[in-house]
Formats: sequence, C-alpha cells, structure tokens
Amino acid sequence: MTEEYKPLSECVSKRLNDLIEEWQKNLLLERRLSLLTGSSYLIDMKEFMNFLSEHFGHPIDLPDLKKISVSDFRSFLVWRSNQKIARSSLARGLSALRNFFKYLTRNDILENTAIMAVRSAHTAKILPKPLSVEDAKRFLDAVPKVVKESWQAKRDTALYLLMYGCGLRIAEALSLNVNDISPSQDAFTITGKGNKQRLVPLLPVVKKALKAYLEVHPNPNAGEPLFVGSRGERINPGVVQRNVRFLRRYLNLPDTVTPHALRHSFATHLLQGGGDLRTVQELLGHASLSATQRYTEVDLHQIQSVYEHAHPRAHLKKS
Repeated sequence: MTEEYKPLSECVSKRLNDLIEEWQKNLLLERRLSLLTGSSYLIDMKEFMNFLSEHFGHPIDLPDLKKISVSDFRSFLVWRSNQKIARSSLARGLSALRNFFKYLTRNDILENTAIMAVRSAHTAKILPKPLSVEDAKRFLDAVPKVVKESWQAKRDTALYLLMYGCGLRIAEALSLNVNDISPSQDAFTITGKGNKQRLVPLLPVVKKALKAYLEVHPNPNAGEPLFVGSRGERINPGVVQRNVRFLRRYLNLPDTVTPHALRHSFATHLLQGGGDLRTVQELLGHASLSATQRYTEVDLHQIQSVYEHAHPRAHLKKS
C-alpha cells in the first residue's frame, strides 16, 4: 500500500496495544502461523485500528471494540476496497479480524460477534503462473549479468535455485541458517507452514550453486543466516522481490514472474516431466492434495492452448 499509517501506539490505548502484541505472539507460538502470515495479520490490524481511530475520532480502547457494528466492519472493507486492495488481501484482512476477536472472546476479554456476520467478496480462483522451462533457464543465467557484486550474484543464484530446484517458499529459503543445509548432502530438512517439516532432495546444480556461494559468504559460521544482505544481516523478502523485478524487466518477462513463481515453476515442470501428484505434494509441503492439483489445471490449460493454436480442426466452427 502506498498510504502511510500511524503506528499502533498512536491510534490505540496502551492496554489494547499490549493485547495486540500478545495476540501476535499467540499466532506464532500456539497457532504456529508462519512469520510472513503473522506479519501480514499485524499489518491488517494496524490498518483496521487506523481506520477505527479516524472513524470514531479518538484512539481505540476495549469498549470501542465491544460496540463495533456490522456496518462499521463493512465500512472498513469498503474503505480498503476503494484503495484498490486485491480481493485476496481483503479476505486475509477479514480472516485476521475474525481471529483477533475470537482471541478476545476465548480469553474472556470481550465479545463482539458482529464480525462473524461479515462476509468477504468471493475470491476468484487464481491458477499459478509458472515460467516456461526456457524462461526459467534465461532467468537463472541472467543473474551474473545484472548483479554487480560477484558474491551477491552467487547468493542470488543459490537462492533462486533453491526456490526453483527445490520448490521452497521465499520465507522458507530466507529462514535457513548456514548449518541447515550443506552442498555435501543429497537432501535437507526444511520447516514450512505450521512448523511442518519435510525432506527436500538437493539437485547437483543446486549443490554446486550453494557451494559457490558459501565460499564467498561474508560470515559462513553455524547459526548465521544463510542469505544475507550487504551489511551481513538476514536478507529481507522485499529486497529479493525488488531484485526479481529488475531481472524480469531486463529479460522483458511478464509481471507474473515473482519469487513465488519459481516455486510454481518447480511444481509445474515436475508434473510436465511425469512426476506424480502425491510426490509433488510432499515436495511442496502442501497439507492437502487439492492445493497441489491446481498445477494439473495449469498443465491442462497449456495443453488446451497448444491444441487450439496447432490442431488443424481446432478452428472449425461448431455446427
């Protein structure tokens, strides 16, 4: 979002600010949400409290939360929608609010069931948008050409190959420490959403890239972040997203080429190569097979597109 919001401490009371901090700790420790989801929920809560403080004309306290009506919640959704927020983000924001008010009820702090009567707009089913095999190769080959610092080029190559060659989420890759993975191993364990662990094979090309990066890593000691920025700190997802945007502009690739698209490409290319759905599910760390089945729909869509463009009878009018 482009608009700047006041910090929570300026739009809520101290006791409500403390409660929101406790709620977020609960999300991470007890509910075992990922750091990325927990951070997104906190941003949603910050936007909500900013809206309420403007809506009511004063910093928000617990009695204000108790009297919020269905109309107030809907006004917030309209306010966000007017800022061109994606439907998926609107739905996530509503989920964050429901979770927070359930937390308040569960801990006998207050009860307001109005949020349960609010429904988000239907979220259209979005299919993954993978790179083609050729574009994936072009993308990886271009890294040394556009990244000025040699060690950062090796870092980015290793990072992108972990997402494309192992199917890691960006948050999973960036959470790795130096001692979590070794080029001498044939596989490693990654902790994904909900603290669920899975074993991921290491392809030779990934091992080679990791070895090259670790040889120039600024601080390759056990316990240190694997992927670091210029100051030696764990690299931020926003920096990776910015670097990918630069690469795709350089290669004239579509806006759908994002860090997560590398994971999409991993799954799609495995299925296209004959991989079975259950194995891909395990490699991706999906809790349900339905999440993985989206990739078969992508493949069928591509097959249909090829048929319509290439088959001599595809363009005949239906009688």
